Parts: sequence; structure tokens; C-alpha cells
Amino acid sequence: MDREYIKAKLSNLPNEPGSYQMKDKNGEIIYVGKAKNLHNRVNQYFTGAHDFKTTKMVSNIEDFDFIVTKTEKEALVLEINLIKKYRPKYNIQFIDDSSYPYIKLTREEYPRLLIARDMKKDKKARYFGPFPDASAARTTQKLLQTLYPFRRCTQLQPKVCLYYHLGQCLGPCEYKIEEGTYDRMADQVTKFLNGDTREVETDLKAKMMEASEKLEFEKAAEYKNMIDSIHAVVRESQNIEKDNRGSRDVFAWYAGKGYMAITGFLVRSGVILNKEFRLRPLYGDAEDEFVSFLIQYYQDHPSARELVLPSDMDISALQEVLDMPVFQPQRGYKTRLIEMCLENAKKQLELKFNTVERQETMTDEAVAELNRLANHPMNRVELFDNSHISGTFTVAACVVYEDGQPVKNDYRLYRLHTGNSDVDSMKEVVYRRYFRLLKDDGRMPDGLIVDGGWTQIEAAKSILDSLGLSERIKLMGLVKDDHHNTNALMDTDGQVFEIDKSSGLFFLLTRMQDEVHRSAITYHRKLRAKAQTKSVLDEVEGIGPKRKRLLLKTFKNFTNLKAASLQEIEQVVPKEAARNVYEALHADENENDEL
Repeated sequence: MDREYIKAKLSNLPNEPGSYQMKDKNGEIIYVGKAKNLHNRVNQYFTGAHDFKTTKMVSNIEDFDFIVTKTEKEALVLEINLIKKYRPKYNIQFIDDSSYPYIKLTREEYPRLLIARDMKKDKKARYFGPFPDASAARTTQKLLQTLYPFRRCTQLQPKVCLYYHLGQCLGPCEYKIEEGTYDRMADQVTKFLNGDTREVETDLKAKMMEASEKLEFEKAAEYKNMIDSIHAVVRESQNIEKDNRGSRDVFAWYAGKGYMAITGFLVRSGVILNKEFRLRPLYGDAEDEFVSFLIQYYQDHPSARELVLPSDMDISALQEVLDMPVFQPQRGYKTRLIEMCLENAKKQLELKFNTVERQETMTDEAVAELNRLANHPMNRVELFDNSHISGTFTVAACVVYEDGQPVKNDYRLYRLHTGNSDVDSMKEVVYRRYFRLLKDDGRMPDGLIVDGGWTQIEAAKSILDSLGLSERIKLMGLVKDDHHNTNALMDTDGQVFEIDKSSGLFFLLTRMQDEVHRSAITYHRKLRAKAQTKSVLDEVEGIGPKRKRLLLKTFKNFTNLKAASLQEIEQVVPKEAARNVYEALHADENENDEL
């Protein structure tokens, strides 16, 4: 860091609201923040004492940029957009790793009940949930489809299907549906999922008794199972307090020891259906990070009827951005929800903090040890692995680790043109990777680790030498023992560095090795599976994926398609394409006729 340059730049910062972007030595944005006063906020990072986490981030800052805005609201929106665009490593970002399922009622002419995880794709549909897990959503969907005969098929068929005969579909593909029928069913589904099951239970009990009186015991048992299923679905939710005054989302946070825990309860009709939890290192102001998280969250989730937040935070900018009522209760039921949320955040932080800190400490120590052994910076490292079967479907994978963590957006997969020689494969993939980075002025790694010892080191070194990168990229190889387990590192001079198998470096290298091997094997299997499902239609001119699916859907299989006449195929695809298909399927017969 050029301290004089940074100092001069800090002194010229305006006393206005805006967003600031911290950059590392490669010019990449590593942190985005917003401020009511840019001058005061950015100067805080470079003056005074900080905790370990913030000190670590500041040590990686080489430069910063800023954008002045007219209001704090504009600064907040700009901050979120920049976080979404650049995904800075030190920002608390909402990543929907939980991906909770919802039941979706479509707004089509003939509606369907589906399970969905993305509530933003179809804004016209009704969504119910979220559900604790996919199993709970599927159980509820299956029950609802049994009770309410919505359409099941994706596309209408010429004739009714089995579901119609089972009484689980009204058969709109063949029969006219009375106007308003689906609307009434939609209202019944809404009542059911809001907890009002009395009407449907009464109806099922009456049908069960009627079936019993007629000695139709199997049918009566079916109705009994449906009633039991309703009770099971209702029991899956945990009533925390009887309160039917609407649905709400409740969020709170707790900061300590350089970390921030965020907990959220998704409450529907007095029932907690889900709990959101995030634990992230904290590099900025806790309240600002919390507000940033909430805005990101509601960009990917539907708005609640109301959002309940702690009473001691400033929500003025948040209210301007979020399209929903925001409440900060002082007493009553909502206050107890906030207290429960805050208590959960505290407990979760205490439970997870020690493990997370220990893992991060081990990773930091492992990277420091790798730097020491290499006598060269090794903060950003790339690894390669090859996979093939007898020289077929030869592929390679490149994985990237930065500060001991995988950077999956930078992973690359290669389909190689070399045979089954591991040395030739290594040369090809290393050349293609770094020639492309040189050509595109891409970001080079500090180090390259190959799996295979001296032979692979020589192969990679010859390519790095030819590209003039040997001084820039530190090359090392993983050395294995007689049991094929990694136990040392080797450099380009043949010097071997033994690795303590109880050290953090050993576990880091093992994770890296497993990850690159997994990536290569997965890609290899994908190509092999794709080749196995390849058909003669893939080579026919005028037949793309859509027409191929249409042909197979119409004729059911290749046997029927081959037996079809040219005229029959022309009814499905255009004449020229149909002729190409017919000739391709009967090529062998034509050759035999000529003989």
C-alpha cells in the first residue's frame, strides 16, 4: 500500500453521501460500503485500532474508489447493486443456500399446483409457504392434488389421462370446465394452507361414513388416510403463540468477536415456518451490514405483509427502498418475537463461532506455511487434474483457491485433444489456460500446483518457460507415498518438503486435491453420459433439440419412428427435414439395395 497516495486521496474525500469501493493489488473490488459522509467513513478504515478481521481486510487494500450520491437512499441502492455485480469477498452477501420450497398455484387458464423455489419468475402466480424442506412441500402438494383436481400435465393432451380416471384432474384437455370452477378451488386451497381445514375434513368424514355403510371398506380407508394426512400436514408447523393477525417476517442481528449473526423468522398466521440464519465475518458497521443483507434478501424473496425489526435501529433509508411496511414494536407479541430472534442469533453465534474461527485460523496458518515453503506468495493458487478412459473423453479441470478458499466462478473445464498420455494432457491444459490469460490480460495466479510429482512438474514447467511465466508463477507438485497418499511438496529444483499430516497445510492440500479430482471426474462422466444418449437424429441436418423431442414425443421411440412413412414424419416436421430424417434412418437399407 502506498500510504502517501492513500493519505492524499483520503484528505480529498467529500463530506457527502455515497458508496465506496476498496480494491486489492490486482484492482479487484474486495469490499463495497455506503456512507452518509464519505470523508468520515472511509477515513475510519485507515485510522485507529481495529479487530483482527478488519485489520486483515485493510492490509489487502491498495486503492479505493467512491461514487457520490444525492441521498443516503441512493447510496444504499448503489451499494447493493455493486455487491450484486462484483460479489466482493469481504461483504456480507445474501446467498440463498437454503432455497426453501413453496407451493405455487399458477394463473393459467387451467391452473396447476407445483413446487417452486424461485418466487420472482412468475409474479402472477400465488405462492404458499415457505415449507421447512422439500419433503414437507411434496407431502402437502400430494395431499392438495388429491383433494383438489387441478391440471397435472405440462401440456394439454388429446385425451384424458389416468389422473382424470382417479378423480385427480377435471380433464380440461377433453372436457369443457364450468366457468369459476378453478377459482373456487383456488380459494379452497388458500383457506386450507392458511390452516382452515374444517370444511374439507367434514366432507371427507361424511364420505368415509357413507363408504363404510355401503361396505366399501377400501374406499373408506382411503378417506381415513386423507384425513390423517391433513392432520400430519397441520402438525408439521409449530405454533409458538396463537395469533392470526397476519403474516410477517422478523429479523434481528447480534455482533461480537468480529462476526455478525443474523436470524430471521418467517411467521405465517402465528406459525414459524422457517428460520433464516447467517454467520459472517464483520468488516463494516453492523447496522449498515444488516440493512444491506435485508435489501439483498428481498430482491430474491417475495415481500412479507410486514417486516418486524429491532426498535433501536435507524430504518429511514430501509423504508424508502423496501416495498413493505416496517415495524419496530415496543411491547407485545411482536416484541417477544424480536427477543426470540435476538436470543437465537446470540446462541447461534456462540455455538458456531469457535468452530468457524478455528477453521479460519487453520486455513490462514496453512496459507502462511505454503508461502514459507514456496518462498513465494501463494495466496492465489491453481490446480489441474486430468480424467479419461483408455484415451477417450480426455478432459481436464482447473480449480482456483484464494486465501485457502475455493473461487468457484474461476474454475475452468477443458475437453482435451491429446490421447491418454498424462504428460501431454498436462502440457495441453497448462498451455491453453495461461495462453488465454495472457491473451485476455486475465488475472494470473501466484502459484500452480500439479498432481503427479516430478514428471508433471517438468511438463508444466516446459510450458511456463515457453510462455515466459516461470518467474511469475511458482510451480510445485504434490508428491505421494507408496500408498498413493499425498505426503510432500516438490519444487522445480527437485527439492522435497515433507508435510506434517496433522498440520493445516496437509488438510488444505487434501481439500484442494479432492476438489480438482471431483471436478475432472464429474465433467468426464457428463461427457460420457451425453455420448451414450446421442442418437442418429443429432447428425441430421434440420433437426435440432426441439424437433428431436417433438419426433420422439410423437412416435414414442426409434423403432416406431423408423417404421413410419415419409408422409407421417412430414406431419411432424417440415418436408426437407422429414426427408433427411427418413434417409438417415434407412441409410443401411439403401446401401444394401445398392449392393
